Amino acid sequence: MTMNSLNIEGSRSTPQILCNADTGVISMRGDAYPENSFEFFHGLIDWVAQYLVETTHPLVLELYLIYMNTSSVKAMMDIFDMLEDAHRQGREVAVHWYYDPENERVVELAEEFREDLTFPFTISSVDE
Repeated sequence: MTMNSLNIEGSRSTPQILCNADTGVISMRGDAYPENSFEFFHGLIDWVAQYLVETTHPLVLELYLIYMNTSSVKAMMDIFDMLEDAHRQGREVAVHWYYDPENERVVELAEEFREDLTFPFTISSVDE
């Protein structure tokens, strides 16, 4: 079975999510405050789990997130935990979080996430 890419259209309250099965790059852009975060992120979490099981390729998460509500933060923690587990098993994973320099809260959030993780996790201004 080959992995399929996953594309989830963004909306006012949900990020656009593009998961490329060929390159192993997941891109998320926009705000994340869906009515039901568990339901919204379920497909992404399943895709990441499947990708980590079915391939040996690196997995890179590129985040351009502006705002996240508490339940979206919880969903991201679940994804980061999966990446951390994969990293501990020798898998190549990384997160690149790009933020708007006007938005200090996102930087603080990204830094809080990064504190608990050992895999490569960069936080950069979109201007850099």
